[in-house]
Amino acid sequence: MSYRHLLEAQHGHVKVVTFNRPARANASSHELLVELEACAFALREDGDTRVVIFTGAGKHFCSGMDLKESRATDAPMVLRRRRNQAGARAIRALCGIDQITIAAWNGAAMGGGACLATALDFRLGASDCFMQYPEIDLGMNLMWESLPLITHLVGPARAKRLVAGGERLHAPTLLEWGILDEMVAPAELMPRALALAGFYAAKPPVAVQMIKHSVNRIVSALDQSIMHMDGDQNLFCRTLADHPEAAKAYLEKRPPRFTGD
Repeated sequence: MSYRHLLEAQHGHVKVVTFNRPARANASSHELLVELEACAFALREDGDTRVVIFTGAGKHFCSGMDLKESRATDAPMVLRRRRNQAGARAIRALCGIDQITIAAWNGAAMGGGACLATALDFRLGASDCFMQYPEIDLGMNLMWESLPLITHLVGPARAKRLVAGGERLHAPTLLEWGILDEMVAPAELMPRALALAGFYAAKPPVAVQMIKHSVNRIVSALDQSIMHMDGDQNLFCRTLADHPEAAKAYLEKRPPRFTGD
C-alpha cells in the first residue's frame, strides 16, 4: 500500500514506518492521521511482520498537529466533530496493532506527536529528543484519548505537570520518568531500534501478541469509558475567549492573559 506522508521499509520480520513531512517537522496533518490509521489496519493482514518501528524523517519524530492546516470552521458541527476525531482514531488504531511497536524517537514529540509516541509499546530515544504538551498554553485540553497513555507511564502527579503544566522534558528526564525505555546517541538510534525489533521478532509471535494485548487491557480497562468526550471538550475549549487570546499572545511574543471566559 502506498501513502503520501508515510514511508514503509521491510527488514525481514520488521517493518519501519517513517513519518515523511520533514519540511513541516512531521506535523500531523489530517491526511497523515488518516494514512496512519489505514497503515495500522493494513498490518492486520500482514502475517510476516512481527515488529513495527515508527520514526520521523529529518530532525524530528513528530511536532504535533499542523497549526497551519486550514480548519473548516464554517462546516456543520456534525462534520467538524467527526473530523476532530481523526487523531483519536489514529491513536486507537496504533494501540490496536497486533505486532510489537517501537518508537525510534528523534528530536521533538510535541502535542499529538507525544500522543503517537506514548501509544506504542516501547520508546527508544535519541539523546537529543524531547517532549511537550503545549495544548494547555493554547487554551485547550489534551485530546486524542491520550491522557491515560501518559498517566499510565508516569503516574498522576507527573501527568499533571506535563499536561496541565505544559513542562518540556528532555531525554535524560524522559528516561528517568520511564517515558523512554532506552536512550542512545542519535547515530545509534535506528541501529539499536532494529536490534531491539529483532529481539522481539525472534520470539513466538502468537504468544507475544496475546501477551501484549492482555497487558494493554489490564492497564487500560477504563480508558474508553472516561475519555470518549475529550474531542468534544476540545471543540468547547475553542469557543472560549482564552483560546484566541493564547494564539494572539503567541504571535505577539507576550504572556497570555487568561480570564476563564
